Amino acid sequence: MLDDKLDEISLPNGLSVADARAEAARAYELDRAHVFHSWSAQAEISPMTITASQGCYVWDGDGNRLLDFSSMMVNTNIGHQHPKVVAAIADQAAKLCTVAPQHANAARSECARLIAERTPGDLDKIFFTNGGADAVEHAVRMARLHTGRYKVLSRYRSYHGGTETAINLTGDPRRWANDHGNAGVVHFFGPFLYRTQFHAETEAQESERALAHLHDIVRMEGPSTIAAIILESIPGTAGIMVPPPGYVAGVRALCDEYGIVFIADEVMAGFGRTGKWFAIDHFGVTPDLLTFAKGVNSGYVPLGGVAIGPAIAQTFAHRPYPGGLTYSGHPLATAAAVATINTMAEDGIVENAARIGTEVLGPALRDLAARHRCVGEVRGAGVFWAVELVADQTTREPLAPYGRSSAAMNAVIAECKKLGLLPFANYNRIHVVPPCIVTEQQAREGVALLDRALDVADEGLAGS
Repeated sequence: MLDDKLDEISLPNGLSVADARAEAARAYELDRAHVFHSWSAQAEISPMTITASQGCYVWDGDGNRLLDFSSMMVNTNIGHQHPKVVAAIADQAAKLCTVAPQHANAARSECARLIAERTPGDLDKIFFTNGGADAVEHAVRMARLHTGRYKVLSRYRSYHGGTETAINLTGDPRRWANDHGNAGVVHFFGPFLYRTQFHAETEAQESERALAHLHDIVRMEGPSTIAAIILESIPGTAGIMVPPPGYVAGVRALCDEYGIVFIADEVMAGFGRTGKWFAIDHFGVTPDLLTFAKGVNSGYVPLGGVAIGPAIAQTFAHRPYPGGLTYSGHPLATAAAVATINTMAEDGIVENAARIGTEVLGPALRDLAARHRCVGEVRGAGVFWAVELVADQTTREPLAPYGRSSAAMNAVIAECKKLGLLPFANYNRIHVVPPCIVTEQQAREGVALLDRALDVADEGLAGS
């Protein structure tokens, strides 16, 4: 709860509450003076100051504890300040802080082995990047060089990153200000039964019609011009729309038919988030390239990468790959990933995410949806859920316009924080995305707090 103050001895990081407040005030002052924030009108924001974190909780600048149902940017899969990961970073710093990417080193080599061991099929080569957006950039570059083609297809309602190619691939309004229509990207509609573009009434119809639509796009654009189709295995910030049965396999078959590279974007959905190591594992499909970041080391040190299948790896066996990064496979980042992956395996954290989704979050959120007039749909898997908020359940009018927020959404978010819940919100949705280590008690507590916050939206609709 927001009014559940820590005692006056210390926060988890050892600071007293008084010292933490003083540090937070100074941090906020300097932030407003000098920090330029992403995706924001700079004069219109008041960022929350975080002074400490532990497990599934964070503490704000006033010493209030909040249950983190955002996992920050849906990346602290192993929770905050996990002692094994913190220790691994410290140990690595003591022996080798940095090394140029052309040299082999133990942390990067072991990290690559552990990732390749878990990727689907034979994606056994790992190219390391600094994050998800540049992983997508390099995956597209590999696909274009491998095929000798240029166009890339991606779906509307998607997010692939903020860099030049990645933002053009993105299928939500964050692309608009950056898109000049010259990046070789063609967008298509993916399956989303709740807001179907295909007049479907069932998941089977939605899958069949979405695949037919994609096939038409490929034929009309010219298969010989298309290098890749990129899909978030389960779209993340765009709404956590789990693909219906048969869809992902259908995309794989379409790519095989026309020699198109299939790129699975697992930046947000990978490393346990959906209750499997990778979200694409739910569909029994192996892509040609797989991008990852975020959960690979719980975001403790920036790291991303591309897992590469044998055909594309062979393309660059005797032909230099024209790309690289100074910090590719940085030892502090890869040491953190080694500790994260090993701890997730040893402690059954992926299995915990699956169980929490099936036994706790799924049923609790469906119950919540049945009782709130502002909820249109809940959907997800593991610890990766979206609560779609609407002004009218019959017309499905969203509680906030596509690409924007609203007073009603802002009121729900503010109430969440007031009650002691840190939510992940995007447009008209609250995403329920706690760390994969979340306990049953914490999951139920978080849904109960969200339940109370949604009363604010219900009351607004009743009074309108």
